[in-house]
Amino acid sequence: MTTSPSPREAALAVHEHPTLPSGDDERVVGFGVMGLPFASGHYLALRDFPAATFGPGYRSVWHRDPDGTWTFYATTPGTQSCSRYFGSATPNDAVQCDIDLDWLSPWSLLVRIPGLLEWQVDTAATAATGLMSRIGRRLPERAWTNRMFLAAMSRAAGPALGIGETRLSGTVPNGQRYMVAPTQLWSVIRSYAVLRGTDLGSVEALDRQARLGDFRLPQKGICVVGHAHFDGQSANGLTRA
Repeated sequence: MTTSPSPREAALAVHEHPTLPSGDDERVVGFGVMGLPFASGHYLALRDFPAATFGPGYRSVWHRDPDGTWTFYATTPGTQSCSRYFGSATPNDAVQCDIDLDWLSPWSLLVRIPGLLEWQVDTAATAATGLMSRIGRRLPERAWTNRMFLAAMSRAAGPALGIGETRLSGTVPNGQRYMVAPTQLWSVIRSYAVLRGTDLGSVEALDRQARLGDFRLPQKGICVVGHAHFDGQSANGLTRA
């Protein structure tokens, strides 16, 4: 039996004490649904960061349509949200909007963008997520900024979690290098989403794994609490705000 706390407990704890990792680069900390693929070809992801070094805390929903085009929604402008790193991967401008989160239970989250999206995510702790969480919580901070270690962890985490190829470090579309530290994890066991009145259907891996630069979007729903580092300057200067 796993002893992992519920995602609600962990998400509320990081909101109460949003401790950023040390460093002189750009950093975020918080909770997220790293990604969730649907049989219809749509893809959704959530980021809920109560603290960031480059602006106020923010929430962001990522949506990829069946043609592979991304749209990034956030509660802050594109230059102060995920489009800061990923915006050049899409012709769509970042959308600033309200994003509401409501924990229906310790294991179930409802995400709403008023007038656009209603998305429920039901989670569970599994043997694999429990193992990865125990490892993640015990690792020293210096391990999460060691790219050789992150490469090794990536090779182990993908098969262990059944989420496809994983890259915890690399380069994002806007040119910055990144390092991701998932310290607590849970699996998505059920989900439904309605976008602009259309049911996105059942959860199912994509025929081809989605990617944004070196970042690989998981082929199976996974939720995490953790933090990330990004270079302060992009290589190409593109943001699409």
